[in-house]
Amino acid sequence: MLRIISVNLNGIRSATNKGFYQWLAKQDADVVCMQELKVQATDMTREMLQPDGFFGYFHYAEKKGYSGVGIYSKKQPDAIIEGLGIADIDAEGRYIEARFGNLSVVSLYLPSGSSGEERQGFKFSVMDRFMPFLEALRASGREVIVCGDWNIAHKEADLKNWKGNRKNSGFLPEERAWLTDLFDRVGWCDIYRKLHPDTTDECYTWWSNRGQAWAKNVGWRIDYQIATPGIAEKARSTSIYKDERFSDHAPLIIDYEAQL
Repeated sequence: MLRIISVNLNGIRSATNKGFYQWLAKQDADVVCMQELKVQATDMTREMLQPDGFFGYFHYAEKKGYSGVGIYSKKQPDAIIEGLGIADIDAEGRYIEARFGNLSVVSLYLPSGSSGEERQGFKFSVMDRFMPFLEALRASGREVIVCGDWNIAHKEADLKNWKGNRKNSGFLPEERAWLTDLFDRVGWCDIYRKLHPDTTDECYTWWSNRGQAWAKNVGWRIDYQIATPGIAEKARSTSIYKDERFSDHAPLIIDYEAQL
């Protein structure tokens, strides 16, 4: 069985202090995709760079204390691809891909547009330029799992307060349509929804730090593992870990009947 975990850490140093590595040691994960590291290379400890039993790979943002993605893997990948080759996106540390034979596992952190019009504009720009890349990946003949914080709740079942968020970043019609296009036209598969087509309140992976969002479970499902059809068919179980909190996101764990 191949176990892949995706988690937005909202700061790897903060998550470390909250027991992330003690938890990780018990998970029997093969690949761990992390987002929002919020560090530079010089900030990383040995534990963060290479936890016991893992190889570690990272794509840091140029801006200090911002963004960044990483991958831990039990097996050493055949290749690592850091960034999309698009300068302004890569400067923010948003994409890293590990290749194992014909399987690619990606850690992705799509921008949030919630801070205002300028960042929403950048988010739309990233989406526009990322779609041809996703189309090419889908057509490449490789099996690919793109894990990460996509910063979009796809359908009404994917967030508690959908009526009040229809004009807010993360649930805008254009964002939701972009994901629908990715699934329906391009042919990628939303693994969680494949295995749990009808769940609502249990599906959330992120809760705002404002108000009583966590206590009241006013959440959003914005963390996904999105896969090409072949490997998607091998997905067997999925869970969202909420017993401990390492950040404002919860780890998304999916088991596939496959091996690296």
